[in-house]
Amino acid sequence: MADGPVRPPGDRHAVARLTELARWAAGMVVGLVTYPFTRVPLYRRNRRQFTDGGPRPDPERPVPGDRSTLQRIPDGVGPVYHRRYWIDLTDADHGPEEVIAALSADLNVASPVEIARFDKTSGGGGRMAVGDEYVVRLPGPWNGPVRVVDVSDRSFRFVTLRGHVEAGEIQFRCDEIDPGCLRFSIESWARSRDRTVNWLYDRVAFARELQLHTWGHFCERIVDVAGATPLSRVEVLTERIRPEEMT
Repeated sequence: MADGPVRPPGDRHAVARLTELARWAAGMVVGLVTYPFTRVPLYRRNRRQFTDGGPRPDPERPVPGDRSTLQRIPDGVGPVYHRRYWIDLTDADHGPEEVIAALSADLNVASPVEIARFDKTSGGGGRMAVGDEYVVRLPGPWNGPVRVVDVSDRSFRFVTLRGHVEAGEIQFRCDEIDPGCLRFSIESWARSRDRTVNWLYDRVAFARELQLHTWGHFCERIVDVAGATPLSRVEVLTERIRPEEMT
């Protein structure tokens, strides 16, 4: 005997949609309340063309794990956003390999966990390895599952998985640019996962700003991870690219 009335499929979809919208609203409220207190001083540049000259990711290249769960650049909608965040450091107690090792063991040592927390959902304990998966916990429905597709002594890279708010990839890197000077950088290439996210990210720009300051905080906290002195404020380059320019 049924415990209660069975909802028609249309009703279930309507309830699910209302629930999703409620979560979006709650997430926006949390973000709006948190954002004024999480802003960091940034030096930013915005461009509407690709001028960086560095290598572009190949979204068709093979990566570890189940391909059916990937959410890559061609799967998204709207423009491709190429963003680079970096900070230069001096007098560091730890070298680039040690900085990356610390992040590899626990990404939350640098992440502003009040607005972005990394939880490992697949893979062994300790340092990250290729094939490991994480979920980035964000306010409201912004959670982002990712998979590790590359790890080296000085860098690691994630690709986004189904359900992520974006479709693309992101790399974290630390290098010695001069004797005694380090540069920590985060570089992402991504599109919105759907039209709703694209509206919030590309048109309203609130989500884009919150993302910018999240990774800006991450770069700032690397100062403590490296035991270093910052040479300047965090710098950010944002390039808005038409998808056809990626080929």
